[in-house]
Amino acid sequence: MPDTLSSDPWWKGAILYHVYVRSFFDSDGDGHGDLPGVMAKLDYIQGLGVDGIWLSPIHPSPNRDWGYDIADFDGVQADYGTEADFLALLEAAHARGLKVVLDEVLSHTSDVHPWFVESLTGGKDGPKADWYVWADPQPDGTAPNNWLSVFGGPAWAYQPKRRQHYHHKFLRQQPKLNWRAPGAREAALSVLDHWLAKGVDGFRLDVAGTYLHDADLTPNPPVPLAERTALNWSHAGNLQHHLYDSNLAENVEMLDLIRRRVEAHDGRGGRDERFVFGEFSEEEERCGAYLPPETGLHSGYTFVMLLARKLVPSFVTDHYATLSRFPEHWPTISFSNHDVPRTASRLGGQDASPEVAKMLFALLIALKGTTLIYQGEELGLPQASLRRDQLRDPVGDLYWPYDGGRDGCRTPMPWTTGEQMGFTTGEPWLPLAAEHRGLSVEEQAEDPDSALAFSRAMIALRRSEPALRLGSIEFLEAEGPVVAFVRRHAGQSIACLFNLGADPQVVAAAALAGAELMPLRTGEADLRGESVGLSPYAAAFLRLS
Repeated sequence: MPDTLSSDPWWKGAILYHVYVRSFFDSDGDGHGDLPGVMAKLDYIQGLGVDGIWLSPIHPSPNRDWGYDIADFDGVQADYGTEADFLALLEAAHARGLKVVLDEVLSHTSDVHPWFVESLTGGKDGPKADWYVWADPQPDGTAPNNWLSVFGGPAWAYQPKRRQHYHHKFLRQQPKLNWRAPGAREAALSVLDHWLAKGVDGFRLDVAGTYLHDADLTPNPPVPLAERTALNWSHAGNLQHHLYDSNLAENVEMLDLIRRRVEAHDGRGGRDERFVFGEFSEEEERCGAYLPPETGLHSGYTFVMLLARKLVPSFVTDHYATLSRFPEHWPTISFSNHDVPRTASRLGGQDASPEVAKMLFALLIALKGTTLIYQGEELGLPQASLRRDQLRDPVGDLYWPYDGGRDGCRTPMPWTTGEQMGFTTGEPWLPLAAEHRGLSVEEQAEDPDSALAFSRAMIALRRSEPALRLGSIEFLEAEGPVVAFVRRHAGQSIACLFNLGADPQVVAAAALAGAELMPLRTGEADLRGESVGLSPYAAAFLRLS
């Protein structure tokens, strides 16, 4: 846990374990993970050495987007249990010294949420008429403007009841909440109050750049043809710059408002500082992703490294070059989550070796920031391959077979050996991944050379070394597929070296003179003077004099 003598808030340099509840552990055999299942595995999570858990949305949802379309912000999804189950989990986590952070989706709701139903049916002069983004159709009946949905097609849906379109940045069933309307904004902020009063330690905010839209509905400009990359062509919505449907510069005012609302609960109920961080997937600088904690959210993470597909140093160094322009910002760092292919496969290839997975985990833990570990990352799990008839993700269905969507990273956590892998006695909501056989928690726990054993040791190293938890970061010049940097804090300096390639490499730097190789590493490292030889996919740490 963080140094109790430190004046830094608990979340600075913390490690949060991201639990995708539906796929974590099924306590009742219905095929869906649940809150009692998370509670049953708290000892495992605590044994990793992390500081807390981030739970995917727990609220009632029709599951058009699997929990990210919320129908009741104050309740608990029936598949997951009851409010009593959540409160028991919260108490049990706190008893183990683990923080609990909830995933809140305050930019939009489900189309079955009572707020939207009243906005739709209450007429244009009703009390919630302006709680969502409504606009008249074009004279020919087409959408009000050219805004495109992230999930394909126009970001507008026509409703005859109001003779208007409503805006949805994602699915048609996810109408955009209008944060420009005082009533809607206060209702969203009150969601935070509700759960903070119950004792949660903070929030991860989904799509935190999307609270405000341009009131004049200005069309988004296209990405010029000459500037389009494979990423732009991969989804229709990426063919325009999202400058007016979301990511407005004024969004930073909403982030500041949210942080202050959360901080107002500090000290209440015996809890210390609350933590609120955001997800930013577009126009990050414009909409407040890199603000200092005093003027925006406490922290934020982007998709820059999550979208990386090549195991080359620039996937790290380019992002930290951007971060260096915002020295007051404290980043949250993630290589993997429920929206992108798993790290080992995305960066190391589908047949990535355990050495690649270990090296990438070491790199993740060593970087400056608050760190997010997606469930199974500590096991080195690869991406699962599913057939079209097995998909549950609307994005996978939309772009099949070009893109299998997000289900390949959402398959159930492998707990034990055997056909069911310890997840459920019934039919799991997603198939158990054949690629995960032999990588279960049970099997790896007995192997001192496993990814799990290394992950625990790596987290323990971070906890024991303030430089790795709180220190600054300074990148060293390195040749070839090598990432090298020094973390410094309170007179302590640790060099972190990573060979991202399949061939041996040598790192030479004056800073390494007189260094001492630390015992934890993956692969082989040989220190000679100011040079360190690294075997393929090695990670090594040196204490500098």
